[in-house]
Formats: sequence, C-alpha cells, structure tokens
Amino acid sequence: MSKVTKINIAIDGPCGAGKSTVSQEVARRLGYVFINSGSVYRALALNAKQLGVDWNDEAQINKTLEKNIISLDEKENIFLREKNVSIEIREDSISFGSSTIATYKKVRQYVVDLIQNITKKSKGYIMDGRDTTFKIMPYAELKIFLTASPEERAMRRLNQNVALGFNMDYNKILDEVKLRDFQDMNREVDPLHKVKDAKEIDCTNMGFEAVVVNIIELVKETIERLNKKNEK
Repeated sequence: MSKVTKINIAIDGPCGAGKSTVSQEVARRLGYVFINSGSVYRALALNAKQLGVDWNDEAQINKTLEKNIISLDEKENIFLREKNVSIEIREDSISFGSSTIATYKKVRQYVVDLIQNITKKSKGYIMDGRDTTFKIMPYAELKIFLTASPEERAMRRLNQNVALGFNMDYNKILDEVKLRDFQDMNREVDPLHKVKDAKEIDCTNMGFEAVVVNIIELVKETIERLNKKNEK
C-alpha cells in the first residue's frame, strides 16, 4: 500500500470560533485546499435574497437550489452565478440568513452533494462548518471540534466586522451569537454536536498560532498512525 502523505481534515464548531481563519492558515502551511461549507450556505442565502425570497419560506428556498450556480476555486473564493461574492457573504445579515436556511433538508443535501463531489476524489482538503465531521465529510481521517466562549466569539466577530468596514454593537453581536448557537444545536436536521472521534480544542484562551500549531501536530500524528497501520 502506498505511503500516506495527505489526509482530509474536517473541522466543526459554533459560529465565530475561528474555524475558517485557522483552517485557511493550516491549509497554507500544509499545502492543502481549504473549503468552507459555511460559505456555501451563505452564498445560497445571498442568492435567495437577490431573488427576493424570504429565508423563512422553505418551499420557495428549495426552488432556488439550481444546479451549477455555486462554484469554488483553490484560492478559497466562492462564486454565485460566476460572480465572486466572498466578501459580500460575510455581512451579518447574510450569516444569519444562512443559519435559517441551513435548517432545511434539501438545502443541506445540496451542500453535501456539492462538496462531496469534490472531496471524495482526492486527499489534501481541509473543511470547516457546523456539520462537516458527521454529515459532509464523515470519512475525513482527522476530525476536530473547535470552540470558544460566546463572549470571546462575539468580540472576534466585532473585530472582523470593523476590519471589513461594517460597524456593529458588541451586545447585539453577542445576542446573535447566542441565538445562532441555539439554532444550530437545536435544528431538526443535523444539529451541531461533537462526534465521538473528534479532537476538541477550546481556543477561548489560546492564541491563533497555538491553535494552528496544535492542529498541524494532529495532522502529522494522524498521518504517522495511518502509515504505521498500513505497514502491519
């Protein structure tokens, strides 16, 4: 059996825990391709908004799920109808809308099918989201649950918004974070949870570099374990 050099990595956790930022850096250092499943949901929410469809109208949302309207590239950009919407989908209103439509079965299956079509073909992908470890990429060799306190996540989101030119109130963001946690953990379809074989990392009091290094070490350990297993 050939030697394992790359694996697929799935990272789950609540909103604002830094999953995307950490995943991007890990991908950069390891030469992996980063895919953010949350971005796909946000792009679908943006698509519905542009079409004038209410996020709470599941039947009409399902009708917006056309084939080939969402695409990704290896530079972590996401396109909606061939337009790069990577920045636009980061607005808090779109993020909130994505959490609403993510409760719909057909929406979630749409996202699963799109991403699995990419990741089942080869190794070297790192993905993050809120159902990546158990729904989208349950076959990943390394699964991680990255979390932090609601207060810490709200502050990080505030800083991100300021950097992107969006001004928001901290208390409003904190309320939205708590509401989104409730929605994600109590949705009928694929609620957010930590799977048994996932490594949990609480980064509330950890610096960015420490989290990145921790995950890279877990990748190395996983590859080493798999190669030892193949030698038997």
